[in-house]
Amino acid sequence: MTRVLLVDDDKALARALSINLRARGYDVDVALTGRAALEIAGNRTPDVVVLDLGLPDLDGLEVLQGLRGWTHVPVLVLSAREDQSDKVSALDAGADDYVTKPFGMDELLARLRAAVRRGAPTTADVPVVVTDHFTVDLTARRVTRGDEEVRLTPTEWHLLEILVRSPGRLVSQKRLLQE
Repeated sequence: MTRVLLVDDDKALARALSINLRARGYDVDVALTGRAALEIAGNRTPDVVVLDLGLPDLDGLEVLQGLRGWTHVPVLVLSAREDQSDKVSALDAGADDYVTKPFGMDELLARLRAAVRRGAPTTADVPVVVTDHFTVDLTARRVTRGDEEVRLTPTEWHLLEILVRSPGRLVSQKRLLQE
């Protein structure tokens, strides 16, 4: 499940957005201040951050710079600031996208999905995938369960590799058969 950190000091908007996102299958953490956002991001490791710039304790750009100091999580700025200079400042500070308020929910969701796709780890980032039951080493082309190597046929390995290289995405039967 995709974890979203929603940072907005407007309690009504934060509540409405979190309800909408949860209804669409997202796991949502809400922060009403910049400090809370940085703390939650450090403890819960979100997949994407939706960040308002007008926060009571820190400016959203400060929060963005704080995040960029240690993470590459995609950040979608959601702000009432609509001047071009504000957008450029946020994007130059490390935001991945910028949506102005008021906004359409469908557009926000599409931009959120795009940010998550762009931020998904690639196999270059994750050459070894570890689960509770087994480990897949894509570089060595090995699967182990505990200390024992699991022997796979070339076809089994190829199917497993396709699935491992598509984390969090549905892989159709058609694609499996084509590849």
